[in-house]
Amino acid sequence: MTASPPAPASSRIVAITSGKGGVGKTFVAANLAAALARAGRRVLVLDADLGLANLDVVLNLFPKITLHDVFTGKSSLADAILPAPGGFSVLLAGSGMVEYSHMTPEVRDQLLRVVAEVEPQFDHVLLDTGAGISDVVLYTVSLAGEVLVVVTPEPTSLTDAYATIKVLATTQGRRHMRLLVNQTRKLGEGRAVRQQLQQVVDRYVNPGLDGPVRLDLLGEIPSDPAVRECVQRRQLMLEVLPGVPAARAMVAAAARLAASAPQ
Repeated sequence: MTASPPAPASSRIVAITSGKGGVGKTFVAANLAAALARAGRRVLVLDADLGLANLDVVLNLFPKITLHDVFTGKSSLADAILPAPGGFSVLLAGSGMVEYSHMTPEVRDQLLRVVAEVEPQFDHVLLDTGAGISDVVLYTVSLAGEVLVVVTPEPTSLTDAYATIKVLATTQGRRHMRLLVNQTRKLGEGRAVRQQLQQVVDRYVNPGLDGPVRLDLLGEIPSDPAVRECVQRRQLMLEVLPGVPAARAMVAAAARLAASAPQ
């Protein structure tokens, strides 16, 4: 029996998740947001990696107010929404908060309330989740209408992405998920990764479900020295190096995402 996602699960809310850390998920979330903002969309990135937040590091922000302050009633939600480089907004989480390592009823209610309040204000709400399949990650993903799994061509990343897809299919009834393949080394490698994962899902997951899981390729981001340079400098790639191959690929992925979102 599959669990129904709690409201809200609007298609304008996208959970950006991954099976393992180190695949560039937060970097992808930030630059996708910048690309969507460049296209005239109102975008919010919510750092939902509540215990190990690092969106502030990627964007070189030093927030005085975080989600922790909103959850504890020390600050209003409106005051916690901050402008970010790239023309989008962010809701940042405090790093190292051990109380957010497990999903408690209080955290569940607060996260649901926050997502429900911000959803009508933006064209896209990107939930930058933690990696893996902890209860915190799975609950955060359940709030989204769409799921984007970030994966690299490495075997460990593929294995963990498959585990994530399987859990989301069996526990949340997900039958459609998108893939963004990061750090590809040659043209077409993203399509090959999608095909490989789809074949494994078809063989081992779909036979036990009421309907097949379909994986769609949102895009592939080539391995690019500019990415490492921007991460080390804590700069947004689409702001400082918009013409490099990885940035152009991010813009193309954002255009596909925007095309499927409500107008």
